Amino acid sequence: KILLAESALVSSNATFVRPSYFYINGFENIPHIKYYYVFLCLVYAVTVLANSFIMAVIYLARNLHTAKYVVVFNLAVTDLCGSTALIPKLIETFLFEKQYISYEACLSSMFFVYVFMTMQSLSLLTLAYDRFVAIVFPLRYHVIVTKTAMLVILAVLWLFTLALISFTVSLITHLSFCGSLVIKSFFCDHGPTYALSCNNNSLNNIMAWVCFLVVLCIPIILIVLTYVCIAIALIRIATGAERVKAMRTCTSHLILVAIFYLPMVGNNIAAVVSYIHPNARIINNSLTQTMPAMLNPIIYSLRTEEVVDSVRKPSVELHKVECDASKKV
Repeated sequence: KILLAESALVSSNATFVRPSYFYINGFENIPHIKYYYVFLCLVYAVTVLANSFIMAVIYLARNLHTAKYVVVFNLAVTDLCGSTALIPKLIETFLFEKQYISYEACLSSMFFVYVFMTMQSLSLLTLAYDRFVAIVFPLRYHVIVTKTAMLVILAVLWLFTLALISFTVSLITHLSFCGSLVIKSFFCDHGPTYALSCNNNSLNNIMAWVCFLVVLCIPIILIVLTYVCIAIALIRIATGAERVKAMRTCTSHLILVAIFYLPMVGNNIAAVVSYIHPNARIINNSLTQTMPAMLNPIIYSLRTEEVVDSVRKPSVELHKVECDASKKV
């Protein structure tokens, strides 16, 4: 479908042709695709329950009121908000066939999806910093990594993310759309949207690369360097048993890193070196942006001893109270 821009808005320097609506194309010619959207509904339901559970456990368990779990709580918030920004709108768009989206709503959706995606990545990087200090500088950990320090780090990251994504999305308003308004993606994706413009979009392209570096490349490089330093420290100072114990504290984080980054890196490499069918690209990207948010709290619940102990403790205490009561009777 080819749509034409319907309105023109005039700025102080130029006239920008802005459409009233975009059309989100989504999948093409896939039978029974509605089952996939039903699956995403289930993913979203589990995401809400799992992240709400981990946030409640951290909030209620005093032993989890530490710097590390400030970041875990922040990750759960970004996972929950990121899925909420993406999945309900995606389901409304395709399951209920409301593929037209207003210009303003499109930019708003783009802003929130990218803000929470960026914060997911930076939260994983912050957790890597926490593990780095805990293993490389164990005696100074509680001095360096305090709740106040973590709150300051997260506040700076939030401000940086909001500024970066706000500037990136605002540049869309300096583009004119004179031809097709069909966004070949499953939401108002930044790249497919600015690619539709009919004036100079070189600055948008630069910011797309900047966001790619900030969200993927730099965090991955820093996390790899962090674990190289951790590995060197363990080889130098730890016995075999201590190495195993120290690495157990890192396994949950490493699994989260693999789940979040590897599919994204794979998608981008595949897009550069070969042709990917639009349907395959949409499925890969949609799963990459929804599955980690569902799996992150589950992994932390099942693989982190502090969380498991915090969940078990109330039930154990309740059992003791019931036993004492029965003895008195």
